[in-house]
Amino acid sequence: MYSLIYQINLKDKYMSYLILVRHGQSVWNLEKRFTGWVDVDLTENGQLEAKKAGNLIKEYNIKIDVYYSSLQLRAKKTLKLIQEILNDKKDYEEIWQLNERHYGALTGLNKDEMKIKLGEEKVHQFRRSWDLRPEPLDKHNPYHPINIQTYKEIPKKFIPSTESLKDTYKRVINFYEEKIKNKINNKNILISAHGNSIRALCKYLFRLNNNQISKLEIPTGNPLLIILNKDEKIIECKYLDQERAKDLVAF
Repeated sequence: MYSLIYQINLKDKYMSYLILVRHGQSVWNLEKRFTGWVDVDLTENGQLEAKKAGNLIKEYNIKIDVYYSSLQLRAKKTLKLIQEILNDKKDYEEIWQLNERHYGALTGLNKDEMKIKLGEEKVHQFRRSWDLRPEPLDKHNPYHPINIQTYKEIPKKFIPSTESLKDTYKRVINFYEEKIKNKINNKNILISAHGNSIRALCKYLFRLNNNQISKLEIPTGNPLLIILNKDEKIIECKYLDQERAKDLVAF
């Protein structure tokens, strides 16, 4: 196993910075609830995490050329707070494909209570397995995305009632290949998204197998800096908050 803080062939000339930031702590993170597509806000601590992320990026003096966020409030607010710290008023693009994984019928439920009801192993499978989907969320449930104003512009055929990480991976990588891939040779990019959408992107970039990705944890508000050359080869990769990265393992 290798730490997420690793380097590959430092003789290669890097061409692009890619910074991935999971949003700061949300209200439902704090309450230990399955959130998914429910559009919740940041906690006060989550706002502080976002500002710290901005300061960590600022220390590296990286000029960001392109910003992306999911459609969800917690990711958008995290990005705006980072931009305030960077004193960068550049527009950013909101991408629904970067939304968090949909947790189906688990949405809104407390994770600890579900461990008691279903068992820790089953909850772990729902949270970390590659292709296991929870039961679909009823479309009459107020937490279903079709009933949330944030998603009214997304064609209904794309709105899920439940997802596995594999499902999330497909939409995230479709976005990456359409929007990001051709920018790797000359642009610095920052993406504000979610634990599972970032895990999906890391699976692709780090070439992790289905077992390895189950071990990858993404902390809130800790920028993951990835330096890539024009061939998408990773030159260096590290979390900017080293204290919170020491226990994380990529593969």
